[in-house]
Amino acid sequence: MSEWKKLVLMVFVFVAVYAAPLDSPRMTAALLEAFHMLQDYAREHVLYCLIPAFFIAGAVANFVSQGAVIQYFGSSARRWVSYSVASVSGIVLAVCSCTVLPLFAGIYRRGAGIGPATAFLYAGPAINLLAVIMTARVLGWELGVARAVGAVVFAIVIGLVMAALYGREDAERTAKIAAPVDEGDPPRTPLQNLAYFAVLVLILVTATWSRPADPSGFFYAVFQVKWPLVVVLLAVLTYMVVRWFESDERVSWVDSTWDFAKQIMPLLFGGVLVAGLLMGRPGTDAGLIPAELVEQLVGGSSLRANLFASVVGAFMYFATLTEIPILQGLLGAGMGPGPALALLLSGPALSLPNMLVIQSVLGTRKTLSFIVLVVVMATLSGLIYGAFAA
Repeated sequence: MSEWKKLVLMVFVFVAVYAAPLDSPRMTAALLEAFHMLQDYAREHVLYCLIPAFFIAGAVANFVSQGAVIQYFGSSARRWVSYSVASVSGIVLAVCSCTVLPLFAGIYRRGAGIGPATAFLYAGPAINLLAVIMTARVLGWELGVARAVGAVVFAIVIGLVMAALYGREDAERTAKIAAPVDEGDPPRTPLQNLAYFAVLVLILVTATWSRPADPSGFFYAVFQVKWPLVVVLLAVLTYMVVRWFESDERVSWVDSTWDFAKQIMPLLFGGVLVAGLLMGRPGTDAGLIPAELVEQLVGGSSLRANLFASVVGAFMYFATLTEIPILQGLLGAGMGPGPALALLLSGPALSLPNMLVIQSVLGTRKTLSFIVLVVVMATLSGLIYGAFAA
């Protein structure tokens, strides 16, 4: 960080602290709400979501061949392959907008092109299979189908537009990363590497498996045995790491994991605090922005209502599946179907905390482009859906 940025940050913090109306009940409640939200985030997501994601990102940075990443996700890779894989990644991962960040940073630094990488960044949290199913069951099959189709289309279009905007600049970056190196004989077979990454992903997916609303069926059965499954998977992973990896590889893996954690965690925690201060936890009305104001502004299917829903969804933090009961309440309060879809398409994929981390990876211009694309496309999708659903 430059000295000017440090000075601006210090001045901003000083003015905010100096002028904060702490005597106001609303401000006092919002400050307390911010720390409640941070506590909820720490309890529900750090151990079970972020830490496994950091280890996966560290594994990608160390044990995935640069040639493989560039072959399937590089700027010169076949588009139908890279965008197809990236756009449906969320079906397997089932992660939130913050958990996907270490995974995105890992493949991007390893040589993935800006297009496939941002398609993966959007699709990871947006195309959560369980969330789509619950949306259809709770909010109606029309909204569930619109969410699933819209998320896949969004991921592909966003990736293609980002590649068109920054493709030449990104090609120079990937060319430097792709400098030919002699990696020697692989220490493990491709099948062993595949098994290793499969176990890491299964640990992440199983540990984050949420309780479904319907206490029956496959999803509930998995939820009931998820912790025994996690223990078994951890035992399998331990065996693999001890038997298949050299000691220097294990150290390198931990070092890379720590590097991702150092970069991402402070920004996420700061972003969660700000999001809690402004909007409060989902289902509460303790943030600086009153909940009734949000409900008034998202009624009907006008351009203003859809744009407002997209912007609020983009900045608010949604833990996985929490957007569904929130929308159920908002729809009951008069929210239009168009703004509901707009929020579903912008909310799970973006949040203030994840914007801060994306900026640290992509830079300000690319991050702003990504945010604007998500908001604009969510707004247009809400307008179109609202016109047909009215």
